[in-house]
Amino acid sequence: QVQLVESGGGAVQAGGSLRLSCGASGRAFSSYDMGWFRQVPGKERKFVARINWPDDTTYYADSVKGRFTISRDNAKNTVYLQMNSLRPEDTAVYYCAGARAGRLFDTWGQGTQVSVSS
Repeated sequence: QVQLVESGGGAVQAGGSLRLSCGASGRAFSSYDMGWFRQVPGKERKFVARINWPDDTTYYADSVKGRFTISRDNAKNTVYLQMNSLRPEDTAVYYCAGARAGRLFDTWGQGTQVSVSS
């Protein structure tokens, strides 16, 4: 079973950048699909980005295309979310998620807060 821990959240002004990291324990990480989701209070958790095993195919929500980039380093058991040109509407708790290849996301981190001020 993979366990996930996010880091890198914080407060930034609109137009700024942040990079989130998600460290994973467990040897299965390299064969997992990994993703990022975000949630604001009172609303459902929403998909942000995904990177699939084994070919690192990536997918993005329309709202972040061209601004966010998901990547992974299997040697470090880490997945990243580079967030550029941040907007106030990107403010949320960001969650890292993992799934055995081709399956639904079923492993979640504890979340990290991102706050973007105008």
